[in-house]
Amino acid sequence: MSKLWVWVLVAVFGLTGCAVEFENTQAAREIAEAAKPPGSVYTGWRVYQDKCAGCHGAEASGSVNAPDLLLRVRDLGAQRFVSLVLQRYDWGLPAAQAKAQTPAREALIEDILQRKDTPIAMPAWGDEPRVNAHILDVYAYLSARSEGTQGVGRPAP
Repeated sequence: MSKLWVWVLVAVFGLTGCAVEFENTQAAREIAEAAKPPGSVYTGWRVYQDKCAGCHGAEASGSVNAPDLLLRVRDLGAQRFVSLVLQRYDWGLPAAQAKAQTPAREALIEDILQRKDTPIAMPAWGDEPRVNAHILDVYAYLSARSEGTQGVGRPAP
């Protein structure tokens, strides 16, 4: 009878150890998930390709017209990224002129279209519905690219 009790105790402690391991693994996964930036990497990639890749390059590594976003996103948190993308209006014009339909704004846009030597800064995207609605998705995509958890090309949906 004592051998039977020993086997029962070994089985009980063995199963208890498995349950603790399962709980610890689950907690670790939840912590890792909570540490990820909010948003969908796939949706962010789609919006990025549509609205940002023309200037920053298809892989966000920069171009002649715009900087490498992978280097910049590493130093930005989600809040700062959203602020820069949605509210930046630095086109070399005062804020009121940059947002209003003024002759100075129209002249600047014409210079940009003709590729004159006008300094170009990224426009505000706050009035663009798709960017506005998916700004955290774009941040998730760029964060994943900058951290190396998302390679080049299309992410899995």
